Amino acid sequence: MLSFEVFPPKTDDKYDSVKHATEEIAKLRPAYMSVTYGAGGGTSDYTLSIASNIKDNYGVPSLAHLTCVSSDTETVRAQLTKMKEFGIENVLALRGDIPEGEENTVRAYSYASELVREIKEFGDFCIGGACYPEGHVESQSQKEDILHLREKVDAGCEFLTTQMFFDNNILYNFLYKIREAGITVPVVPGIMPVTNGAQIERICKLSGTYLPQRFKQIVDRFGSDPDAMKQAGIAYATEQIIDLFANGVNAVHVYSMNKPDVAEKIMENLSCIIGKNEGGAL
Repeated sequence: MLSFEVFPPKTDDKYDSVKHATEEIAKLRPAYMSVTYGAGGGTSDYTLSIASNIKDNYGVPSLAHLTCVSSDTETVRAQLTKMKEFGIENVLALRGDIPEGEENTVRAYSYASELVREIKEFGDFCIGGACYPEGHVESQSQKEDILHLREKVDAGCEFLTTQMFFDNNILYNFLYKIREAGITVPVVPGIMPVTNGAQIERICKLSGTYLPQRFKQIVDRFGSDPDAMKQAGIAYATEQIIDLFANGVNAVHVYSMNKPDVAEKIMENLSCIIGKNEGGAL
């Protein structure tokens, strides 16, 4: 199955255009759609508005993100109460990025596992979490990162979605290691179609994601031509997804960047493959 991530607007004046983009993606009938969380401001309410619109008006199951690093317990519980009011049953529990200069600030939640426990105690949610096939940038080693991931799963996390990656062998090696560590929940690979050259520079700066030489050559050759880069980026993402499906993965989450045309093209490229892929293993 194929699902898509969308994000709410950062400013109020962008709401209508973002809502329209998410609706166009919903019309493609993905398995579900996740909606990121605008933490720290009023636009976080748009997460629930968009998620409920997708669910109620387009019949697409929604997964609402929730971050905790800048929140206290009261704020988190208030957001969970709102989710229930909107009829949202699925939550992706994330720590979120620590604001610059606040690394040593005492906070209610320091780890996503603490948020998972809070949601579990609150009750009546299917709880997902994030994982990092190449290791979290703040972890000293992948072994340490997997230990923390086990803590998150033990706290009540029922499935995991990976950070983007561009070499499927990284994902396969990661899956082997976490299974060896006793982590047995489903893992949904996250794939990012890179449609412009500047985008990949930001990705690497933030996450340290490894870029295979083959992908670097694509960006070097087509990065300055927007149309060519979009076509090449969609093709590369499609090949990644086909390889994942062929190797027994049965669910992939695509970081759509609110681009309906990109989502539509990927769905079109996989139209005959998705149906045959139901029932594989994660």
